[in-house]
Amino acid sequence: MKVSSMCCPALAALALIGLPAMASAQDMQTGSVTGLPVPRYVSLKTDRVNLREGPSKEHRTRWVYQRAGLPMEVTAEFEIWRRVRDADGTEGWVLNSLLSGRRTALVTPWSKKKDETIPMRNAAKEEAVVVAKLQPGVVASVSSCVDAWCRISVADIRGFIRQERLWGVYPNEKVD
Repeated sequence: MKVSSMCCPALAALALIGLPAMASAQDMQTGSVTGLPVPRYVSLKTDRVNLREGPSKEHRTRWVYQRAGLPMEVTAEFEIWRRVRDADGTEGWVLNSLLSGRRTALVTPWSKKKDETIPMRNAAKEEAVVVAKLQPGVVASVSSCVDAWCRISVADIRGFIRQERLWGVYPNEKVD
């Protein structure tokens, strides 16, 4: 069994392969249980979440997440279980009760540059004042995303970051 705090996952392989583009609204599939869009992003509700090989407690635990708020992508639904994918591409099944609809995102988890920081700005434009410099792997709460910018918060600091710098929101997705 692997144990991870998922503080700074490396996604070089995913960055090279690229993530599938978000489907248009009319092509969007819905979950067989909830009727919500699939795929969609959610977050972990608790500090201990088992990722299982299949949709039951009898299946082996593949991974244990130890950080509430981590973003996960729901890729399928089966009864009270959700198949999820994390920022590293690891997939498995999680009890729905351990997931939250609260939107969070990881800041550039694919980055391998030592000492890289990503600017969080006070407005949704490149010229805006930098209010914080975020390291790759930081978990941010997502308030909204419009026109390729997301309004986020980390601890008590609020600001804007380019949507392309986040894992937990789809390209051009509007979040409100």
